[in-house]
Amino acid sequence: MATTTIAAERRPEGSDALDRWRSQAVAFEAEIGRAIVGQPHVVRLLTIALFARGHVLLEGDVGVGKTTILRAVAHALGGPFERIEGTVDLMPTDMLYTAFVDDEGKPRVEPGPVLRHGEELAVFFFNEINRARPQVHSLLLRLMAERSVTAFGKEWSFPHLQVFADRNRVEKEETFELPAAARDRFVMEIGVETPRDAEVRRELVFDPRFHDVDRLIGELRSGVLDHRALNEAGREIQSSVRTSRVLEGYVLALWDALRAPASAGVAIEGVDMDRLIVGGGSPRGVSALVRCARVRAWLEGRDMVLPEDLRAVFAPVMAHRIFLDPIYEMRRDRIVRDLCGQVFERVPAP
Repeated sequence: MATTTIAAERRPEGSDALDRWRSQAVAFEAEIGRAIVGQPHVVRLLTIALFARGHVLLEGDVGVGKTTILRAVAHALGGPFERIEGTVDLMPTDMLYTAFVDDEGKPRVEPGPVLRHGEELAVFFFNEINRARPQVHSLLLRLMAERSVTAFGKEWSFPHLQVFADRNRVEKEETFELPAAARDRFVMEIGVETPRDAEVRRELVFDPRFHDVDRLIGELRSGVLDHRALNEAGREIQSSVRTSRVLEGYVLALWDALRAPASAGVAIEGVDMDRLIVGGGSPRGVSALVRCARVRAWLEGRDMVLPEDLRAVFAPVMAHRIFLDPIYEMRRDRIVRDLCGQVFERVPAP
């Protein structure tokens, strides 16, 4: 009895609340899993990003379910949701207001998708983001970085906002590459692939419930998580999950190896390692890595970050923040994958 009392007294402040949040996070993933099959890794990364309070970009081939995944997450999360389609003629003002002529022939201006719900906006989904012009990316960058915009002569703040975006990596016609500053504001870029499991593939093709996406998502329970409390939960996770001095040294060694791979002994066939890295691996990026690793440890039921937590989130958090010499960009996917893999091989884990 005395042992139980002492253990209870040593429980960190807020641990009961974090236990409840962990249970809700598990329920959240399970709810999404009712509509999204064969993508548990993607769902887990999205959950980590939510509690790390970071925005997410999904990329993959056409028809692999990127939009469906993000719609399912937004529905299960609950709260006001808005969506916009990236097109070549989309202008920044289209995100802020809508101008039209009413039934009486008078011009009218009403708030657009970003402003329609005011400060209560919970999820803003940008579909096919690479089809939008750089001017639109600039406005989106501020929205992501500061969670605020200026419109109608005043400042609008969105304290609970989560930005999701997707793009397909196949089409290059009438598309615009995201600038480095905009990509860096996404805490993760998550690749979505066609499931490899034969039974899952059969289910996706032949089960009629996957043919009606609107109904599939509409059957999910909404508001499994309280979007208005995610900021508080995120802060509590970051302050409650610890990192040891040894692990901190490991993170710094990974960072050094990523910025100067040749010095760490990394070698990739056909690549001049001294020329490969142009930039990236910024303090903001490494901070995001640690933030996501803490959330991952918390979801696993631990209050201490382990090397496996860093490995689990390393590529989604860091790969898009590595900027290569232009001569290597055409082979980017393979090179960055090999680079990340070798960095973990070369740097001894504690």
